[in-house]
Amino acid sequence: MHAAQVMTHVTLPDEREHKLPFYLAMEEYIAREFPAQSYFFMWQVQPTVIFGRNQLIDTEVDVAYCRSHGIEFYRRKSGGGCVYADQSNIMLSYITPSTNVNFTFNSYMLMVEHALQKLGIDARTTGRNDILIDGKKVSGNAFYHIPGRSIVHGTMLYDTNLEHMAKAITPSSTKLKSKGVESVRQHVTTLNRYISIGIEEFKKHLASTLCGAQFSLSEDDILAIEEIEKEYYRRDFIYGNNPRYSLTKSMRFDGVGEIHASVEIKKGIMHKLALSGDFMPLGNVGELLALLEGVSYSPEAVDKALSPIECSSYIMNLEKEKLINLLFS
Repeated sequence: MHAAQVMTHVTLPDEREHKLPFYLAMEEYIAREFPAQSYFFMWQVQPTVIFGRNQLIDTEVDVAYCRSHGIEFYRRKSGGGCVYADQSNIMLSYITPSTNVNFTFNSYMLMVEHALQKLGIDARTTGRNDILIDGKKVSGNAFYHIPGRSIVHGTMLYDTNLEHMAKAITPSSTKLKSKGVESVRQHVTTLNRYISIGIEEFKKHLASTLCGAQFSLSEDDILAIEEIEKEYYRRDFIYGNNPRYSLTKSMRFDGVGEIHASVEIKKGIMHKLALSGDFMPLGNVGELLALLEGVSYSPEAVDKALSPIECSSYIMNLEKEKLINLLFS
């Protein structure tokens, strides 16, 4: 069935400006409280950095630059990498009943690709989570799953501030060899270079292409969303708990992303384990790591401990051999 027949465009009751956590809370609220249908909405914020659930703020965000330039920063509950958003970067949110996260994610990416192609843009989905024009990224996307629902959200770079994007985010050298603006310009592009319509007209095009109905939230909905929003402002959620580990390893795998493994080892036995990075979690990564607690720090012991499960059911495209390679590289 075509997307326009099944997706509902959700709008707010007024023009009030909200901070980024409000819209993440809005996704959660719709996913948990609305009937089992597909929903879509768009939003824009003042300059803000948003980093993935499994990322370490110290390695991904230039906090000093953000603070000196009035750029806010928050953590989200989905995986993936660090994103810069502003009023010229349209954020897209898609909520749908789903148990198959991979299928949902790929279907949504193709819907957005189709909407861009209808404007004559040669847009192509590629890799894990990007949409490219002329080989340059115009949209990055991430997802997370709650029981019975999948939430996909992403960027659409219309005419965003590339200097802030370059300097507020500090990706590792394996992603960008240089952190300068020119390096970012080599990797990303903006829609205004390819279309003559303004940002509001483009948003109308997206809504009409993807959706066949519209629904406006009530003031009671807004109050409920604001309650959920509070969680995103908690210091422990934004900064996370980063205890000291006796071993840290980092690798980047095609189709998986960058993974940092931190392990506490005592007398040859692994105890606390943590994975951070821009990978896409499909399940509870804690359950995967729990299988390795109390296991000898050796490739053979890890291989045996992981044999009952498929690592790729917890982290997109992560095979057991890759995890072993990471831990013992």
